[in-house]
Amino acid sequence: MPKAKRSQVVSLTKVKSKGREGRAEVMHAVEGSANTYDFVWVFSVENMRNQYLKSIRSSFKTSRFFLGSNKVMAKALGNDPESEIRPDMHKISKQLVGEVGLLFTNESVDSVKKAFDSFEANDYPRAGTIATYKVVVSQGEVVRGHAKEPFPNNMEPELRELGMPTLLRNGKITIDSDYVICHEGEKLTPQQSRLLKHFWEKMAVFKVNLICYLNRKGELVKLDGNSSAERDDSSDEDME
Repeated sequence: MPKAKRSQVVSLTKVKSKGREGRAEVMHAVEGSANTYDFVWVFSVENMRNQYLKSIRSSFKTSRFFLGSNKVMAKALGNDPESEIRPDMHKISKQLVGEVGLLFTNESVDSVKKAFDSFEANDYPRAGTIATYKVVVSQGEVVRGHAKEPFPNNMEPELRELGMPTLLRNGKITIDSDYVICHEGEKLTPQQSRLLKHFWEKMAVFKVNLICYLNRKGELVKLDGNSSAERDDSSDEDME
């Protein structure tokens, strides 16, 4: 007889004691979701922002999202055919590389694609983000936004502290020459990211990218950047 798939609690002997209960709770939740839902998706997030992710989650109220340690999630699903919680679930474990998460759902593939592809949100970039365009502050009075709104004069010390050669003249913040906050392709420093926020430059785009999904038939379907599907029918030997 073929070996029955396990349903017992996953051993945590190889997991560090720190956060042990939290990891066990996540693993139980992942195991339960794997046995409950028809589809499990792997996704990645660009420019992670909790408030935007909550907006997406509100559209999938009957589904489950997981973001956390790839090792913990993979261990819960099973890293190989002998330990997997459900047939073929180890295929998903192999896709847990980098900053990714899991979505367990009964929603159709088309509805999931539509929901994720249509959601984007602009936000201020954080330190370490790569600038997507050049930002230059023109000589003269310092202004911001499309309406060219002047800065309140009490912000002059902070702008100067962040590296801008500002001066206060007749109650107005000014600079004597053009000042470049960032160049396209440059990795932003904390000072640059703060300046971009002050100048209302939302160059970061929050977006969730769907990587692949596994259905109840055990078919792993990988998606490209346009959410078109490519079925992976390779054997376990080919995948290893």
